[in-house]
Amino acid sequence: MPRLHVCSLARISEMVALTGARSLVTLISPGTLVVRPAEIAPHRHRTIAMSDIITPLPGQVLPDSEHVGDLIDFVRAWDRAEPMVIHCYAGVSRSTAAAFIAACALNPARDEFGIARAIRAASPTATPNARLVALADLQLGRGGRMTAAIAEIGRGEDCLEGVPFALELA
Repeated sequence: MPRLHVCSLARISEMVALTGARSLVTLISPGTLVVRPAEIAPHRHRTIAMSDIITPLPGQVLPDSEHVGDLIDFVRAWDRAEPMVIHCYAGVSRSTAAAFIAACALNPARDEFGIARAIRAASPTATPNARLVALADLQLGRGGRMTAAIAEIGRGEDCLEGVPFALELA
């Protein structure tokens, strides 16, 4: 069964080794050093450089529709033969939003609220980036349901590093 795994930058090598993942999505601030695990071929690693913000801030890169489109294109091209790891710096906001977006993109009939609740049940720290979700909601034609689902689960517990989790896609 296809599965997404979400974690922080500090845990990507561990998560790739533990899960057998062969695809990786990195959502990270521009200039942050990320070492791709040897198990991940270069063409199966997508880096999307953006800041973890929801409104413009000087010197930061605001997530935009191109970032979201790049993510959606990459996950739709994924063969799903092995798991995919999605990470950001802390494993709390950008990566949890990306996992939510991926689950919605890969299964258009799946209920957004069910996906969001599965994320919350798997990780008490998950706090999906609301801007990424809103942009994806528009691109995927979900009529505001993605945004509403994330609002329903609310902000996760405060932490320095998120609780890693798996999200089933079926």
